[in-house]
Amino acid sequence: MIGNRIAMGVGEGKWLIVTAMLLPAIASTVKAQDTRQVTEPKIPVSCAHLPAQLRAIDGKLAEADESKLDTVRIQSAIDQCKPGMAVELRPASGNNAFLSGPLEMRTGVTLLIDEGVTLFGSRNPADYELKTAGATPGLCGTIATGAPPAVFPAPQRPAPTRGGCRPFISINDAKDVGIMGDGIIDGRGYAKLLGKDYSWWEMARKAEPKNERYFTTRMIVASHADGLVLYRITLHNSTNFHVSVNQTNGFTAWGVHLLTPTTKGIDARNTDGIDPGSSTNVTVAHSWIDNGDDNIAIKTGTTHMSVLDNHFYSGHGMSIGSETYTGDSYLLVDGLTEDHTTSGIRIKSNVTRGGSVHDLTYQNICMRGVKNPIAISPYYTNQTTEGFEDPKYTGDRIPDYKAITIRNVVDTTPGDVLIAGLNDEHRTELTLDGLRVEGITPQQVHGHFATVKLGPLGTNLDFSATDIKVMPWKPVSGSAAAAKEAAFSCDGKFVPMQ
Repeated sequence: MIGNRIAMGVGEGKWLIVTAMLLPAIASTVKAQDTRQVTEPKIPVSCAHLPAQLRAIDGKLAEADESKLDTVRIQSAIDQCKPGMAVELRPASGNNAFLSGPLEMRTGVTLLIDEGVTLFGSRNPADYELKTAGATPGLCGTIATGAPPAVFPAPQRPAPTRGGCRPFISINDAKDVGIMGDGIIDGRGYAKLLGKDYSWWEMARKAEPKNERYFTTRMIVASHADGLVLYRITLHNSTNFHVSVNQTNGFTAWGVHLLTPTTKGIDARNTDGIDPGSSTNVTVAHSWIDNGDDNIAIKTGTTHMSVLDNHFYSGHGMSIGSETYTGDSYLLVDGLTEDHTTSGIRIKSNVTRGGSVHDLTYQNICMRGVKNPIAISPYYTNQTTEGFEDPKYTGDRIPDYKAITIRNVVDTTPGDVLIAGLNDEHRTELTLDGLRVEGITPQQVHGHFATVKLGPLGTNLDFSATDIKVMPWKPVSGSAAAAKEAAFSCDGKFVPMQ
């Protein structure tokens, strides 16, 4: 048992989610959408124990150590490790740090970082340069020149220039890889690049006004990485996205602690937390995410995903999009606390990148200090939060949102709600069953081309200022009393980041 929810196996490839409290019959048990039988991962036996040779003080390396890379010895150990075993980074003789450029994981191998140890990413962009044939050298750590910027709202398309940066940790065509341990991976997005007068994050912000392409590394990038597991690891200060997983069947993040920036007040643009795309059977459980962009962003082509018992802090919330053109479906979010995210439940797209999004359940969620607790929008304009009216873009990738259930969701502070479809042919359809936003006014409820069906617990939203069609709940004998007893509480849910 973790927290107040129990994961119970109920047959091959299935989970049931059962709360430790007695729930009335109307709050029916919901099956996790990840079709695997997901249990807490186990740390494997180590094939190699690498002792730390550097010492970090207050989370920083000495300038004199910036050239003392551990890349070769870590990569060599990974390459030689037998599947099913781990390369362990451990403290030694008062030393507690490793410094590395890009690492490539191998099938069946786990990178295990011990408590008290930090694996730092190199500040030298040359270490991350793409090595493929025809790649233009010197691009990593720069803003593209001589090429037009990507134009919004059209989907961003790469400039013709070939080159850029490799990720810090890559998992490509490697199965059953693990990144585990109670230690830290620190991308140092805040630190000045060697030979430059700016950091990774400062470069990203400089490129924003003209939507220019810039070349940056990411922390963990996986493709065709079936069985990937992140367990208990702490991720700090990623230069860009923390975890990007694509074309993968079976990805688990369990007990991950993600904090960026570690120094509050620093601008850390585009530091998404966990972003699965074109993948299936994904579980993110019992994790803590505080970052500079979407806490979780489900990209296009993702299906059968479970998000169970997590805590979000700074960030843009529990998001789907903006690209949904190959569809997103079968999502369960259960037991989420969102503490001062900009959005709570966010589905974002527009006619240049949209598609079918369906069969989503969000339940047992607590929020506070959230600007937009609900934002279901076909109006995405590349902003942190959604506008409330159609920007009138043109395109044929139409957002279409259906079969969405929001149950037992409470925001203890007021915020704006948007529930919108693109037009009458593509109405958003959802059920509200116990959605409560404390202190919300009718003027804070926005929406067009949507049909809302009320469940027995209903909602306190007043849709009178919108053209949303509301279908009242039709009680059956004895159900009204059960609904009254089922009021969901957020007492004790808001706890400090861990």
